[in-house]
Amino acid sequence: MITYDFSGRSAVITGGASGIGLATARLLASSGARVAILDVDGAEAEAAAGAIGENALGVGADVRASADVNAAVSRAAEQHGPADILVCCAGIAGRSLRTVEVDDAEWERVNAVNANGTFYAMRAVLGAMLERGYGRIVNVASVAGKEGNPMAAAYSASKAAVIGMTKSVGKDVAGSGVLVNCIAPAPVATPMVAGLTEEHVTYMLSRVPLARLATPEEAAIAICWLASDAMTFSTGAAFDLSGGRLTY
Repeated sequence: MITYDFSGRSAVITGGASGIGLATARLLASSGARVAILDVDGAEAEAAAGAIGENALGVGADVRASADVNAAVSRAAEQHGPADILVCCAGIAGRSLRTVEVDDAEWERVNAVNANGTFYAMRAVLGAMLERGYGRIVNVASVAGKEGNPMAAAYSASKAAVIGMTKSVGKDVAGSGVLVNCIAPAPVATPMVAGLTEEHVTYMLSRVPLARLATPEEAAIAICWLASDAMTFSTGAAFDLSGGRLTY
């Protein structure tokens, strides 16, 4: 089993009750971190934290609302201390729709979670990180943010925004001790992917040379390396986890 040394570190994971977020929370906790699992489903967040153990806290928070995010980060800080690590996993795929079928509500729904939620979470933790001169932020983007997927205009745009924010914020705080990076996964075997149409999933897998879904645990390993003290000279970068799909 791969582990890291996160002894004494405090981590906040949005979307932490399932999928990549839950796998990351488990790995962080097993490596010594105190973890706060934020999820729109507060009961699921508490259940996930309970399964992990006494160093885990479950907090209900809707990342679409900055007040919710701020309150959740404050609660985590009260119990675990200010966040040393933020992992932004909260995300939705949206509906598999042709562009002309995407109405305003669908566009706004997907971007509110994926783009706005990532920004609100980063903003909520950055002040305390900058004061202490240390922080690791890892955002979960997607290959769709680099290449775009058909029938996924809102999702692709929102994940491109995550990559853009990562690059911007990473440069904005460069030299402060806070490093900001993201991963760009190909499809991962999570509940989000399970909700897509067979046509959509078939298309995505046809583009992956390794011809399979990634596992949440594989994504968590990459995230935890980026969140660790072993990673010291990268910020504002997008790290591919694409099974060979991405070429830039």
